[in-house]
Amino acid sequence: MTAGSGITHSERFERLRREGGRMDGIQAWVALPTEREEIDPGFWHYAADALPEIGENGARGRLIAGQLAGVQSPVAVDSPQFYVHWQLKAGARVSLPAEYSERAVYVVHGEVEIDGQQIAPGSMAVLTAGKPVTIRATSDAAVMALGGETVGPRYIDWNFVSSSKERIEQAREDWQAGRMKLPDLDNGEFIPLPPRIGELREPEPMS
Repeated sequence: MTAGSGITHSERFERLRREGGRMDGIQAWVALPTEREEIDPGFWHYAADALPEIGENGARGRLIAGQLAGVQSPVAVDSPQFYVHWQLKAGARVSLPAEYSERAVYVVHGEVEIDGQQIAPGSMAVLTAGKPVTIRATSDAAVMALGGETVGPRYIDWNFVSSSKERIEQAREDWQAGRMKLPDLDNGEFIPLPPRIGELREPEPMS
């Protein structure tokens, strides 16, 4: 999904709502370059088998977006980046090259070791720039490795992200006034704009 100038979407899991149960999922946000922040929004679907698989010897990875070590995902991106899902058997090793200035590894479950440091599930290791690293699974593990080049500072307020405070204020007003179109098949509920707590913090660089 590309939010661009503004988009709404629905996330419904009706069986889980009725019956309860566990669901694992990760939602990743990537800021658009400043000159593309107001592009037309849209949705695209890529089948799992369209995404390249990488790895061997107990390591199975799927490159969701971007480019890594010469392998390219078909998913359209707007800035240099990579996003890969690794399934690792205990003892398996994978390497991340030093080709991006910002890189991180998030452990979904299991445990991995990076440069002698154990990374527990639910933790993210931010990697040193300019240095290749090896990820070693100390148990069966699932990890997300991601990174890219900075697109500049961004402000975040609720579900709104922009390089401009004024644009975020406009988005808040548009949402509160009902000027953002809700999804056609799920437009019966409206989430009120949450109250703002404090002022927008100074922006942080984002990939």
